[in-house]
Amino acid sequence: MITNQVNTSDTAQWSGDDQEWWDWYMTLANNPPIDADTAEPAPAKPNTRAASDREVFTALDDPYELPSAATAFYRRNGYVRLPKVIPAQVIAALAARADQLLFDAHGTARPGRFLALEQLWRRDSLMLMVALSRRIGDIAAQLMGVDAVRLYHDNLLSKEPHCGRTPWHRDRDHYPLASTAVCTSWIPLHDVPAGMGPLACLPRAAVTAELLSIPVTVQDRSYDDRVAAELRSRGVAPDARPFEVGDVSFHAADTFHTAGVNRTTAPRRVLSSTYYEDGTRVIDQPTMLSGSWPDFLPGVEPGALASSHLNPVVGTAR
Repeated sequence: MITNQVNTSDTAQWSGDDQEWWDWYMTLANNPPIDADTAEPAPAKPNTRAASDREVFTALDDPYELPSAATAFYRRNGYVRLPKVIPAQVIAALAARADQLLFDAHGTARPGRFLALEQLWRRDSLMLMVALSRRIGDIAAQLMGVDAVRLYHDNLLSKEPHCGRTPWHRDRDHYPLASTAVCTSWIPLHDVPAGMGPLACLPRAAVTAELLSIPVTVQDRSYDDRVAAELRSRGVAPDARPFEVGDVSFHAADTFHTAGVNRTTAPRRVLSSTYYEDGTRVIDQPTMLSGSWPDFLPGVEPGALASSHLNPVVGTAR
């Protein structure tokens, strides 16, 4: 269901739930009609044993040796993709749990939809291991060069078959956090070929004053149109390489990014968590682009310290 939020001003507050926000948000992308008859085959499911709960915890708690080159790449470009961060058996266990959680929430076939479940760590043991993962949280802290990071929220994102593009955006325009030290992890639960709509990030070197001058609006898809047109005019394309099982991507809040159409017959499923520097405050005037942010920072007022019982410290730059 899409609420009437689209007709409100840019400074209005969001009053729906998180799924309603995503249903509305996807309308801000320029998406021509998708021909379901030309769907590409989905990637084959690997014949991989699913890890036990203990194996999942151990893998997500063990430190990851972050190469200095990866940190340099992240700080230069605003994103980085790290290979083999999570073992295939762990991904298999998480994928099976994600399938069940989405079925319980939405049933079976949901073609064309972008489905999202948030705050899963509060009610599912495996999702808790991901959201509070020391391995992932430490990587986020190290990439940003901060002493400690807190969890903003987690997400299970499912781009169903024939779902269109995600609009061009920067997370800094969505998260009500007054800090540049904010980043998001992106953990595919299977291989993500080009036809499935992998995350596509624009390197910072490709960001011009003209791009930054485009006004963000929630009224229509003009922002998505203008960003895409600006990039086309310069012959610039984002990094939209396919993902393999075990890859984890991190992107900064100021990174322009999008994701393509899912042209395959299977959903594209991803776990994602957002982290911010401990000590960050909420901005003075959150807007509807921040969605249902009070659900993620309960009891926290605009301008106050972004710290509640739902925002534990989950990583340090050890």
